[in-house]
Amino acid sequence: MSIAEITNLDMPELHPFLQLSERQLLHCNEPEPGMFVAESPNVIRRALEAGYCPVSFLIEKTQLSGPVAELLSVYPDIPVYTSERCVLETITGYSMTRGVLCLMKRKKLSDPLDFFQKMRRIAVLEDVMNPTNVGAIFRSAAALGVEAILLTKGCSDPLYRRSARVSMGTVFQVPWGYLKTENWAEQLHSCGFVTVAMALREDSLALDDPVLSEIPRLAVVLGTEGDGLKSSTIAHCDYTVRIPMANGVDSLNVAAASAVAFWQLCRRKQ
Repeated sequence: MSIAEITNLDMPELHPFLQLSERQLLHCNEPEPGMFVAESPNVIRRALEAGYCPVSFLIEKTQLSGPVAELLSVYPDIPVYTSERCVLETITGYSMTRGVLCLMKRKKLSDPLDFFQKMRRIAVLEDVMNPTNVGAIFRSAAALGVEAILLTKGCSDPLYRRSARVSMGTVFQVPWGYLKTENWAEQLHSCGFVTVAMALREDSLALDDPVLSEIPRLAVVLGTEGDGLKSSTIAHCDYTVRIPMANGVDSLNVAAASAVAFWQLCRRKQ
């Protein structure tokens, strides 16, 4: 393996980890796809299994054996930069989970129309901006039977480091893509989907209403933190659904709500 000790922070190879924000990495190769940073052995492994190409590794010395060694052995030509934890935290500005990062090349995003048309249960995220919530939603989607996730342009990037880490790498397993038009509800309807808006409305259906479980193709629509879905979005959806609350609590965090909704709405009679 090509392992290099970090001798100073001016090494040009450290530039992507030290000086480029995630947004800058996203756009660094335009018009070609950019790069992203994956964190922790499990997340990196799932990214590699999904066909993402590694560029370099940044690893704490104490982590060069064990699970990380197995990853590195598969890519002996990919450079590995290592040092003590305090040095790596100076480079990244945060404490690294399991002491390993991997700089990876992005792949060209698929058009959502290319992959979701034959699916039965999908989710739509409207302007969910918190990467932790996006990651948690992906993890719930993978675990509870959601086959794809579509995002509006206002959503946080699923491949941002925190999002991918919180998702436990499921952002590399669940197909996803960005919606390109404002009339995406009409697109879903034209593909045979019934749309369900998760919103706080008194005239909404109960989450366990039998009519929902009988729908052959269903899109669960979730909105941004705090404000929820836009009024126009709710108006264009076929149903509005509310999760019953107790003890004066009016709503759940969008990530928690997604898990409850996916559990109920993605259980379908075979």
